[in-house]
Amino acid sequence: MSAPATTVGRPGGRAADAIGTFGRDNAWTLGLLVFLAVLLGFTRFVNDHYTLVSLASTATSVLPLALAATAQAIVVMSGGIDLSISAQMALTSCVAATLMHDNPGDGTAVVIVIGALMLGLLLGAVNGGLVVLTRVPDIIVTLATSFVWGGFALLVRPAPGGSAAGWLKDLVVGPLIPGVDVLPKAAVVLVVIVAIIWIPLSRSRLGLSLYAIGSNRLAAFRSGVPVNRTKFLSYVIAGLVAAFAGLSLTASTGIGTPVPEPTYTLISIGAVVLGGVSLAGGVGGVFGPVIAVVVLQLIRDDMTFMRVDPNYGLVAQGFILIGVLMVGSLIQMRRRRA
Repeated sequence: MSAPATTVGRPGGRAADAIGTFGRDNAWTLGLLVFLAVLLGFTRFVNDHYTLVSLASTATSVLPLALAATAQAIVVMSGGIDLSISAQMALTSCVAATLMHDNPGDGTAVVIVIGALMLGLLLGAVNGGLVVLTRVPDIIVTLATSFVWGGFALLVRPAPGGSAAGWLKDLVVGPLIPGVDVLPKAAVVLVVIVAIIWIPLSRSRLGLSLYAIGSNRLAAFRSGVPVNRTKFLSYVIAGLVAAFAGLSLTASTGIGTPVPEPTYTLISIGAVVLGGVSLAGGVGGVFGPVIAVVVLQLIRDDMTFMRVDPNYGLVAQGFILIGVLMVGSLIQMRRRRA
């Protein structure tokens, strides 16, 4: 009699299969992490003064951008796009900064933060409701609402100002453990917020529905997926994350800025592309775009360290995104042929 196969069902075999599956499913994100590690080494090479303290400063500066990219990724995965991310951030930031300035006190600030998050949900609900009810393309609806939210931000705060509660600033500035600069508070806050929102969402029926309508809206509808409700909820969740981004902006700067910074919307879209999320929808996650935000920020920082015109940094980012789009298109073509 031949000896029975012993590799099947062994814990080691199952662990190896799980690792292999994880690697295949997250190959793009893992590759991006490797590129980030190389880029950090290059940053250290071009600037001897770039230390762990500098890295903590980078984490604080990219926190609003990373949260904006997370919000954008959730919408894009459902087959949409949101051009009002920056305006939502500006409005929630201005409302929170103004109310905290006029109503000092830690207890009051907690209520104001909760109210700002509820405002984000409302803004996302308006965006989603207009997209679903009017059936106008997402890009047109959110472009229009970006002017509306931006106008409201100017009404609330005609000029930069206001203030942030001390505990809110302490939440994102500095290291988590005094003296341990390798663990900045901003990075911890980012991981916690993204994990709390994305992990339950990705494992829920709503998360599967997001991928379904992003992959093939008609097939999802015929399979019984509530397309309109899913699309609506994707904007609601994105509005909540954008509110977190606006609050992080107030926390890191200490004020509210009424003029929407278009960079947040543009970089959020660029990070989504670089992070492996298909603009056609149905493919990707949120951790790739978060890493991509750090990569894009480091590229601009390196240009500054090398005393290169900052405009060339934008050119470099553009070429990188074009290359990513081309590689992504080639991969999709190969999969279709297979």
